[in-house]
Formats: sequence, C-alpha cells, structure tokens
Amino acid sequence: MLVTAGAARLGVPAADITTEPGFVLHAASARRIPYGDLAAAAAALPVPGDAEPKSPARFRLIGTPGQRNDIAFAHDLIDGFEAQATLADKGYDADHLVDQIAQTGARIVIPPKRNRKIQRLYDTELYKERNIIERFFNKLKQFRRVATRYDKLLANFMGFVKLAAIAIWLR
Repeated sequence: MLVTAGAARLGVPAADITTEPGFVLHAASARRIPYGDLAAAAAALPVPGDAEPKSPARFRLIGTPGQRNDIAFAHDLIDGFEAQATLADKGYDADHLVDQIAQTGARIVIPPKRNRKIQRLYDTELYKERNIIERFFNKLKQFRRVATRYDKLLANFMGFVKLAAIAIWLR
C-alpha cells in the first residue's frame, strides 16, 4: 500500500517503484519518499485481496520483569532474527549489543550516547521511523490493564498485550 501511495504521489506506475528500509524509491527520477510521509495516504487505501500476512516467525514479543533494564533482554530479542536494520534508542547503545547486531549484517540505527569517546554514525532519516513504534506503545498503554500490569502471571499479561495489539491493528 505504501508503494501504491508513493506511485500516486510521484505520478508514476507502481511497477516503477522500489523500496528500501524506510523509503519508497523511484529510480528513474532519483526521488524517494519516507514511509512516514506516505502513511496517511496508504492507510486510506483499501487492503488488497491478495495481501499475504507476514510469517509469525518475523515477529517476537518478550515479556520482562518491570524492574529490569530492557537492554538485559535485547540479546534474546535479536538473536536469530534477520533484519536489514535495527532501530533502537540511546538506551540500547552498548558495545556488546552493537557488536551482535553488526555480526548479523544489519544496519545499526542507534544514536550514540553523548558520553561515547568515539561517536558512531547512524542513519538519522531511518531513525525518524522509530516514532511509529513509539506511537504504537503509546496506543498500547491506553489499555489500562497493559499500562498498570494488573496480571500476576506473565502468560496472562502477554495474552492481553496481544489482544490489545490486535484491537489497535483492527482500528
């Protein structure tokens, strides 16, 4: 749907459009549009009847104790997961995690902490796409049961997180 929206905005056939992480490209004119600029137009399009959902193997959701730092589980989250790029905030800027991401061949899109002796470069345009993830978590926290974690058992909590995510997706 992003390709269709990009083709409409550029006034070219959808067959002439390609994508790269975070962008829709028209190679002949060397024009590219960030996904974020096309999101509203793409959302207004009807879902194609032949749309195939992504495999569940391409998604991973890990529940963690609330009192632990998220980076403690970051290795488990990305282990064995193939991606073209890994986006994260400064809280995930640690050499051990960056090295593991680099070993997978993915682009590292994590802004370096201010106190780093050697500041690593990152794709600032692609990093802007991280707001989609942040907005999703904001919507997820609108469900009181998720925000306050009433459930004692992780299985119950994760079940409701999945239900809330489905409800957001269906809106």
